[in-house]
Amino acid sequence: MNLTDFFHSAGLGMATGLALIVAIGAQNAFVLRQGIRGEHIVPVVAVCALSDAVLIAAGVLGTGALMTAAPDAVVVLRYVGAAFLVTYGVMAARRALRPQSLKSEGPAHDGAKRSLTAAVTTVLALTWLNPHVYLDIALLGSIASAQGTQLQWWFGAGAMLGSIVWFASLGFGARYLRGFFARPLSWRFLDGGIAVTMVALGTGLALGA
Repeated sequence: MNLTDFFHSAGLGMATGLALIVAIGAQNAFVLRQGIRGEHIVPVVAVCALSDAVLIAAGVLGTGALMTAAPDAVVVLRYVGAAFLVTYGVMAARRALRPQSLKSEGPAHDGAKRSLTAAVTTVLALTWLNPHVYLDIALLGSIASAQGTQLQWWFGAGAMLGSIVWFASLGFGARYLRGFFARPLSWRFLDGGIAVTMVALGTGLALGA
């Protein structure tokens, strides 16, 4: 086994991790919105990356397989996560329908600034109450174990790096869209899209999709 094997395993981990997280979902939608608003980007990105690091490490250690073997826990998470997503979707729909909350003053653009505690609590819930994340971690864990004991942590490190790169790009890159979102109508479209996404995800979870 040589250095090329280690880098290949890390690259595979990064590609696999990105394939699982680079998709339109509740967590990504929230990070994008915070990035556009310019609110608490560093802590939100850090929470996402650190949460992923913990989950990926758990998957490499075999916790993902344990979650797969405990279907009752996944069922509970599914309904709690579904309720949270639908509630968040309804809140986004209300923002889209209320023009008074779509002001273009200051970095937030659309009304009252979200507190740091609220932002961190929301992103934690969107991350940890999503049962799909545990299925993804089970998948990552199984792929990591297939790499062998010498390479599985290189695979995990690659997946963690992919998570950091993605969330940093999403959070800090969103500022380039601020010109477009200076218009209230743009915020209506964004919040409308988030509402549809959240409610669809929540309904899918509740129905077991």
